[in-house]
Formats: sequence, C-alpha cells, structure tokens
Amino acid sequence: MKDFEVKGSPQIGLIMATFGFFIGFAAVSLYGPVAKNLKEILGLSGFLLGLLIAAPNLTGSLLRIPFAAWVDKVGGKIPLATLLTLSVIGMAGLSTLLYLYYPDLEPWMYWLILFFGFLSGCGIATFSVGIAQTAYWFPESKQGFALGVYAGVGNLAPGIFGMILPFALKEIGLTTSYILWFGFLLVGTVIYIIFAKDAPYFQLIKAGVPREEAIKKAKELGQELIPTGSLIESLKNSARHIETWALVALYFVSFGGFLALTGWFIVFWVQSYDMEVRHAGLLMAFGFSLLASVIRIFGGWISDKIGGELVSIIAFFMVLVGAVVIMTGGNTNFSISLAGEILMGAGMGISNGAVFKLVPKYVPHATGGAAGWVGGLGAFGGFVVPPILGLFVETHGILGYSKGFIVYVMLSMTAIFISAVLWRAYGKEINKPIEE
Repeated sequence: MKDFEVKGSPQIGLIMATFGFFIGFAAVSLYGPVAKNLKEILGLSGFLLGLLIAAPNLTGSLLRIPFAAWVDKVGGKIPLATLLTLSVIGMAGLSTLLYLYYPDLEPWMYWLILFFGFLSGCGIATFSVGIAQTAYWFPESKQGFALGVYAGVGNLAPGIFGMILPFALKEIGLTTSYILWFGFLLVGTVIYIIFAKDAPYFQLIKAGVPREEAIKKAKELGQELIPTGSLIESLKNSARHIETWALVALYFVSFGGFLALTGWFIVFWVQSYDMEVRHAGLLMAFGFSLLASVIRIFGGWISDKIGGELVSIIAFFMVLVGAVVIMTGGNTNFSISLAGEILMGAGMGISNGAVFKLVPKYVPHATGGAAGWVGGLGAFGGFVVPPILGLFVETHGILGYSKGFIVYVMLSMTAIFISAVLWRAYGKEINKPIEE
C-alpha cells in the first residue's frame, strides 16, 4: 500500500465535478420550453402546468441530502455517477414515450411524463455531491473561488439548454430534440465515469490504507477537509448546527428560486407578452439563467474577501427590488419586466455563491452532510414555487404572471433578515471556521 499513488489533482477534480454537474443540471429546463405545447395537448390547468415544470426539481432537491452525505463515506464519484445513471434512465423513458406517441398524447400520459420528469431530475441532485467533492479537493482559502467556478459553470446548463431547445424544436422537432438530449446525457455520463477522480483521502481509503495514515498522507497532498463519520453521522452532525438551517432557508430563496424561475420565465414571457418560445428562451437564458450562473463566480470570490453574510444581504436586496419591478411592469411594460428579471438573476447568482461559501465555514467537519441539507432542502424551492405561481395565474388570469412575484418579495425579505442575523453574529469571521 505504501506504493499507492494518488491520481488526479484539484484542477482535474474541479473540471470533472463541474462537467458531471453540467450534464445533469440541464434537466432544470426539461419541460419549460415545451410547456405551452403540452398544456394545449393535455389540457393542463395552471397548477398542473406548474407541477410539470417543477417535477425534475423534486428528486433533484430531495436526493441531494443522502447523496451529498454519501460523499463523506465514499467520495464523490460513485454518488454522482449513480445520479447521472438514473437521469439517463428517465431521459430514455421520456424519449421513447415521445417517439411512440407525440403529438397524439392522451391526458393520462401526463402522469407518465411527470414520472419521467422526476427520474430525469436525479441529475440535478449532482449539485450537492459536486460541492462536497470540490470542497474536499481544495483548501478553505480557495474554496470560495473553486466552488464559485464549479457552480457558476455548471449552472450554465439550464440557460444553454433553455436557449437551444426552442430552436431545436422548430428545426428538428420535439421528439428528435429529446432523443439527442438523451444521447448527450448518456455520452457525458460515460465520460464522467472514466475520468473523474476522488479527493486523496478517499482514494487512499479505497486502496486499503489505514485511516490515520490516509489522513496524514491526504493532508500532505493539500487536502484540509477530512470527513469524520458515516453518512448518517454526517447528516446528524450538520443538523445539530442552527447555522445549517439558516443556510437552508437562504438557499431555498436563492437557488430554489433560481430553479423555479429558470423554467417559469419562459412561460412568463410567452403568456404575458405573446412571445415566440424561441425568443422567450433567449430572454430567460441571457437575462436570467446564464447571468445568474456567471455572476455566481463573482459571488463566491467577493465572499472570500468581505464575507458571505454581507454579500447575501446585498444580493437578496437585489432580488427584492427585481421582484417589485416585475410586479410594477405587470404584463404591459416589457422593458420594466426585463429589468426586473435581470436584477433577480444577478441577485440570485451572487447569493448562491455567497451561501455555499458559508457551508464549509460553519460545518467544516461534516461538509457533505451540510451540503446535503442546504442543497437538498434549499433547492426544494424549485419544486414548491412554480405550482404556487400557477395558482396566481388561475386566480388572476394573465395578470397572475406578474402578480405572482409577490411570493419573491416575501421570500427575499425573509432572506435579508436571516442574512443580517448571521452577519451580526459571524460577519467578522470571514475565513475562520466556527468552533464545534
């Protein structure tokens, strides 16, 4: 065992974790671009439409909890590869259904489409797995930037797919578009399995190196974070920290809100302004999803400098203002609505980077478990919010698309309050882990 050589590097670890997250996270945009088609064919209500758009986010959020904690036991490669494989199965089922029956779908097939959405959403859960995997590769002083790059690049997937899919639908049709998506996911999963490497500690443990010796060797190779327990212990350990639940609430607003609006904004533009789905996809991508993804890198970087708590306060205020602006624009002022979308995208992106900078700071000895709670329950907002927005549409008609943003006004105000409490308590401790 003394001759065992650790493979990979922090750079390779970051690249492959980001790649795995990217190909799995694209499922956020699974049904948004085709929502109008499915709504008309299946005769869906506003609530059922919102539920369909949100479907991938249910499994994509809840599975983050056990799978992220699993990282503390076996490293990131096996959990992430498992999630991608489940997503491949979901996309295979959806592609087959569309190939056999589209456009002659029967109303009962809605539930089958919903099920395949749940299964495809397993790929979204790769986020918290990759977060823990990346955190184990990098020292704490560089985690903010590394995690910002990881999440920022990975988060580009929904925007890119939400932008490309509407054009593909027009040029090659819905069925062929989803079959190609399935092929992309399948090939990407194989590439990840071949090239991904776990952080040094996990490689040494798998090679049979005794724990104490593995810890010593891993630290010599630059790995600062070392897991301290099993999957259940990691979840229990992180759950004991009140800060973990504060971060869950913040992430529910920032990332859960991001997931919800990535699918919903396409519907918003199509229904509110009678826009072509291709143009709506471009507006969602450039005005919200891609913007939030890229600026997340800045959010992680600036959090390294001035602290994630202060950055969160500023970012959630931007979300608040953006939501108010969209409500003000209603369904008649395109420029005002677009400005609101951009503000919300920037605010959510920055706050996403800030919140996950705080995870290893607050829970350094159970980062995987904490990432599971925060990433899982926080991302649950992506499933909860769209059906609520759909209820506003049912109640207020076309005006409900703008009135529904009162939900984000309330959520962002709550997030600002929580961030202020954390800033008052821990704001001066920028890079120093909180004692157990």
